[in-house]
Amino acid sequence: QVQLAESGGGLVQAGGSLRLSCAASGSILSITNIDPMGWYRQAPGKQRELVATITSSRRTNYIDSVKGRFTISRDNAKNTVYLQMNSLKPEDTALYYCNAVTLGYEYWGQGTQVTVSS
Repeated sequence: QVQLAESGGGLVQAGGSLRLSCAASGSILSITNIDPMGWYRQAPGKQRELVATITSSRRTNYIDSVKGRFTISRDNAKNTVYLQMNSLKPEDTALYYCNAVTLGYEYWGQGTQVTVSS
């Protein structure tokens, strides 16, 4: 079992920045085998979409709309993944979910709201 605790969402003006954090906790076996970790988002009336993922070897993947603006990083010692979001746009407004895959299971956080005003 893995629990994911997200933080860092909020309200920001267009062009601003936010940093999301997601800390994983649970059994040592599950935590040490998380691969990958990532962030998804879901805007009202839309399907959940992948934003960015990072593997244990720090290989990253981004959706095209955030490339050059968002940076995902991972601190394996703290079992934490971060999403630095710069140059935010109103279309980035969504509920952002942390995701972790380990030992054949997928886990989700509760979500943190990001709202970008124009």
